[in-house]
Amino acid sequence: MCNLYQVKSSHTEIADFFDVIAEDFGANTAQEVYPGYPAPVVADGKVQSMHWGFPLQRKGAKGQPLKPKPVNNTRSDKLESFFWRYSFEERRCLIPVTSFAEAEGPKGRMTRTWFSMPDAPLFATAGIWRDTDEWGAAYSMVMTEANAQVAVVHNRMPLILPPEAWSAWLNGSPAEAYDLCVPFSGPLEVDRTDTPWFRRKGA
Repeated sequence: MCNLYQVKSSHTEIADFFDVIAEDFGANTAQEVYPGYPAPVVADGKVQSMHWGFPLQRKGAKGQPLKPKPVNNTRSDKLESFFWRYSFEERRCLIPVTSFAEAEGPKGRMTRTWFSMPDAPLFATAGIWRDTDEWGAAYSMVMTEANAQVAVVHNRMPLILPPEAWSAWLNGSPAEAYDLCVPFSGPLEVDRTDTPWFRRKGA
C-alpha cells in the first residue's frame, strides 16, 4: 500500500499537464504527501485541494470519540464494498504524482524506495473522492496488485493510468473504470535510498 508520495510540480504546472483549470489554493502544499494532509487532485475539470484519506470514526477504550483515521488506500478488489462503492460509481479523480514510496528492508531499519515514471515530471494514479464533515473533500488512492518491479518491495501498488485512460476513469461507466484496474505494464524508475521510512521528530 502507498502511504507516502511526492508532487514536485506547482498547481499551474499540474493544470497544464492535465489540461484542466487551476483552482486558487491560497497556499502551496507540501511536496511530500502523507495520509491526512491536503494535496492537489484533478476532479470536475479542475485541480483542487483535497485531504488524503476518507475519515474512519474511532472510539477509545472507554467509548470516547477519537480523532478519525484517514483511510488513504482503496484496494481495487474492494471497490464494490459499501465504504467505497458510491464514491467509485459517482466520484472518481486523478491524483498527480511525481513518485511514490514503499518501505523496504527489515523491520526497524526500513528505508524509502521510490518509484517514478522515466523522463516524466508527473503521472496520474487513480482515485475516488467524497465530501466529508470532518475534512471537507477527501480522496483515496486506488491500489492494484503489484507489477514485477514493485512486487519485490510490496504486493500492491497505486493504479497508474496512462493519458489515454484518463477520460474513461473520470467519465466512463463503473464497468469501464473497473476494467482499468490492472497492474501497470510499463517500466518504472526505482530509487533505493538510505532515508529511514520513519523519520524521527525534529530530524
